[in-house]
Amino acid sequence: MSDVRLAIVFYSTYGTNHAMAQIAAEAAREAGAEVRLLRVAETAPQEVVEGQEGWKAQADKMADIPVATPDDLVWANAYLFSAPTRYGVVASQLRAFIDTLGPVWQEGKLADKPVSAMSSAMNAHGGQEATILSLYTTFMHWGAVIVAPGYTDASIFASGGNPYGYTQTAGEIGDEGRAAIAHQARRVVDYARRIAA
Repeated sequence: MSDVRLAIVFYSTYGTNHAMAQIAAEAAREAGAEVRLLRVAETAPQEVVEGQEGWKAQADKMADIPVATPDDLVWANAYLFSAPTRYGVVASQLRAFIDTLGPVWQEGKLADKPVSAMSSAMNAHGGQEATILSLYTTFMHWGAVIVAPGYTDASIFASGGNPYGYTQTAGEIGDEGRAAIAHQARRVVDYARRIAA
């Protein structure tokens, strides 16, 4: 069993954050982590989801991915979250999941674990950085150890220069983005390993 147990928790409407989470999971596994790739439950009404072809197609694509539970976060000794930006904050589906974590937070079971976050939006100034920073505020309440990518690798500048966490503007994730996501995931794994030691 690996000394690093990474929970990658994501929400994705049309597939961007799902793709980001998959890239991170691959990099973390290559770095020796045991990874649980987990989606948060959909909270939008089923008729709304089914009324939009792209949203329904993505929901069907992710149907075999386990839904995140508080127990997954207790199991993990590191976290990476990814979800879209909605009006400058994280999508309500991820926020709803976070709001279920009160009991394990009160027991101190979210503390002292490295955590990082990623996001996306329709345009470059759609609030991605604000979203990540708001998530980091929550993680500080947990007593988690925030592991931002900073400017610790050339891939950060090549992908747009976001030191808080990878952010994707609507569209395909290019090689530069893939490299930045992989670096961020490996960095979380590295810090989890240091803390475990």
